[in-house]
Amino acid sequence: MNQIKKLRYAFLIILSLSIAINYKAFGSTDDMEETYRNLEVFSNVLSIVQQNYVDDINTQETLEGAIKGMLSSLDPHSSYLKADDFKELQVETKGSFSGIGIEITVKDDVLTVVSPIEDTPAFKAGIQAGDRIIKIEGESTKDMSLVEAVKKLRGQKGSEVNISIHREGWIDLQEFTIVRDVIPIHSVRANILEPGYGYVRITNFQRNTSNDLQDSIKKLLNEGTLNGLVLDLRNNPGGLLDSSVKVVDIFLDEGIIVSTKGRLQDQNMEFSAHGGGQEYDFPIVILINSGTASASEIVAGALQDHKRALVLGTQSFGKGSVQTIIPMADGAGLRLTTARYFTPNGTSIQATGITPDVLVPVITGNEEDIPEDHMKFLREKDLRHHLENGGSLESSVEKPSPPTIDESNLISDKVTIDEETKEKLKNDNQLNTALLVLKSLNLVSEQKSDK
Repeated sequence: MNQIKKLRYAFLIILSLSIAINYKAFGSTDDMEETYRNLEVFSNVLSIVQQNYVDDINTQETLEGAIKGMLSSLDPHSSYLKADDFKELQVETKGSFSGIGIEITVKDDVLTVVSPIEDTPAFKAGIQAGDRIIKIEGESTKDMSLVEAVKKLRGQKGSEVNISIHREGWIDLQEFTIVRDVIPIHSVRANILEPGYGYVRITNFQRNTSNDLQDSIKKLLNEGTLNGLVLDLRNNPGGLLDSSVKVVDIFLDEGIIVSTKGRLQDQNMEFSAHGGGQEYDFPIVILINSGTASASEIVAGALQDHKRALVLGTQSFGKGSVQTIIPMADGAGLRLTTARYFTPNGTSIQATGITPDVLVPVITGNEEDIPEDHMKFLREKDLRHHLENGGSLESSVEKPSPPTIDESNLISDKVTIDEETKEKLKNDNQLNTALLVLKSLNLVSEQKSDK
């Protein structure tokens, strides 16, 4: 028996054992038999390729490629991680890695930017949400997996990486040479917008995000009474699920924060708020946009459903699925979508996103304002093989369309604030509107107290 036949028979024996061990997963004998027939087809194809391909092939790499193809056909967020890629992922979740600082996905087989992380090399270089990365170091990204792309974009601090970008409206590709740096661990920034009104920006959700948020709020309170807080989650690509739960827990004393539902019983979970912590009674306005994804949508959805915050901005990205990292015996791993998550009201935002309570499209200069739904923004629903919504856990009345606020010159000259913050408010109509909403809520609250 030649080597190719030995490999083929060994492969079929392993598959047969796998089917026998995991019999319950197939549901019925017919399902098992159909799966076995399809695996035999795969084995035949592998044998033909080994014997007839123009060059000798690396069987291990070919099988890994087949596994990657299988997972990528499921949804955009499931993938196979080789041993070194798996280690890289573990490093990333700690919030310390060297790269350019962007969240990426694959749309129409092209690497696409979901959002740059604020104050990272990519952000400073002018990379924007929706940019298509056509080449990395001259190599086409077509059909390139996310894991491969991330590996190419990361590298030692101080090293350069060249990427070719296409942006809507551009005729030619633009070359960006970006110097890699350590992506900051701290994901929270805060400052005072006006006396009594604070601003907190969360760029992503890492292990220390909730602690950093609490520290930031304490610093704001040390500067005086807080009559309101703007929580900015725009262009926040997400991060760790448990980190987003802890952030919500800071502002809630009870109730469900988020629930997950999958095929297996152990994938059905509920995360609830706990009392006993510091109580904050100031009103909150959350800013979201099409770059608000995953864990940041959990925060916005939970505080919105509990009426703890008013959500302002534009429709969020719509990534409402949970990925579980499953280690493999050889050091590799599977990133597998295992559940959908639901807001406290039982609503799945998968492929739909969070609808703001108040719609405030971005106004740039003197250009005519166009509602974001009419523009070409990348969202989960645009991704190939995206997971369907999954419906609601409970029947609910459809939400009405949010009211729209489109005033562009709302900043008050009567309040003394530093020039940098004043300029930021002037150029950011969403932030400016959020501040005005907070002041209005505070005014209404004072009027009720006087009665």
